[in-house]
Amino acid sequence: MNGKLRVKGGKPLNGTITVRGAKNFVSKAMVAALLAPDTSVLRLVPQIRDVDVVSSLLELHGVEVDYAAARGVLAINASDIHLPASPSRINTLAGSSRIPILFAGPLLHRLGEAYIPDLGGCHIGDRPVDFHMKVLEDFGARRIQEGTGMHLVADKGLKAKPVHLPYPSVGATEQTLLTAVMAEGITELTGAAVEPEIKDLISVLQKMGAIISVDTDRTIRIEGVPELQGYQHTSLTDRIEAGSWACAALATRGDIYVKGAGQQPLASFLNVYRKIGGKFEVTDDGIRFWHPGGELHAIPLQTDVHPGFMTDWQQPLVVALTQASGISIVHETVYENRFGFTDALVEMGANVEVYRECLGGLPCRFASENYRHSAVIQGPTQLHGADIEVPDLRGGFSHLIAALAAEGESMVSGIDIIDRGYENFMDKLQALDADVEKVE
Repeated sequence: MNGKLRVKGGKPLNGTITVRGAKNFVSKAMVAALLAPDTSVLRLVPQIRDVDVVSSLLELHGVEVDYAAARGVLAINASDIHLPASPSRINTLAGSSRIPILFAGPLLHRLGEAYIPDLGGCHIGDRPVDFHMKVLEDFGARRIQEGTGMHLVADKGLKAKPVHLPYPSVGATEQTLLTAVMAEGITELTGAAVEPEIKDLISVLQKMGAIISVDTDRTIRIEGVPELQGYQHTSLTDRIEAGSWACAALATRGDIYVKGAGQQPLASFLNVYRKIGGKFEVTDDGIRFWHPGGELHAIPLQTDVHPGFMTDWQQPLVVALTQASGISIVHETVYENRFGFTDALVEMGANVEVYRECLGGLPCRFASENYRHSAVIQGPTQLHGADIEVPDLRGGFSHLIAALAAEGESMVSGIDIIDRGYENFMDKLQALDADVEKVE
């Protein structure tokens, strides 16, 4: 991931771009297709690297994947799945994504065994697989560690067990759903994540024949069924990407119409955007975001699980807050190491300090840990161009926003990682009249 981008900043981003399906849903819906011995069709699928990785993993298991990228239509036929002849074929993708752990439940139901490679992903905090493995083992899977991966078997099938999450983890909720839908018995999942992407996955599973109910107290009940069928589904659009472009409009004093952005999934973001001083207009086809001129306002902010302010919006918003008047305080409660990206902002002239203390309204689960999970941003500050190395997906896009807002030229290295979650971002930058150029 050594791609480089030369950015000449200080120019407002103006124009129209389109967002398609949500990265954090599409890949999970692709995994869900493994549960059925026929064809599933997913629409509004973006051209991002995570889709390529999951497609490759599916094909290694004998699944036919037909992706009409221009139309955003993905057909998955899982009628003839099998394990690869050699686990080393799966390991060719080890480290590319954390998605493979979610293959375990569907493969155990269909094949009675699964091989999971070592997991990668962005280094933004501790996202251990221990809980995933506990769910699988509680349901009846046996684990055998093998080299760079894990071999799992379910000799007697999977049987439902109560699951309680001490923290509403999205990944753990997805794992439980994909494992419980065909397990014998009724699974009561308490403390579940209820993000829009989770609810869309539940919609897909229900279309396939699953019986799932969601209570208002974060309890999900899954009644196992003996078989499932393929689905036809249109993905919800990507609220993270929409929010990222909205922050880019604010930071660069621009005006961006994001086609496909939906008001309801962005509700908590829109409230914060308005408090800062950003303007937006909701239409039938999307949302227009713009900087109205004048001063932006500093704010206190705390990230949280849905329906709170999403952690993935935090990084691009911090860039915009460097241009707000006064002192903003941001308390990160979801991932403990998400402020590493601010080092580059400081190098570019931002006044950002990070602290171990909880600077939110209440202490969070990191209160007694040695994590720098609170940030104080004083602005406005003039950002200037710099050489930047992309640290992770969301931090990388945030660095790109900073480079676009800065005076002078920046060289942003490692931009290939941005392709994991932002579809055709170079084309979108050009549509917004950004002064950017890829460097070989």
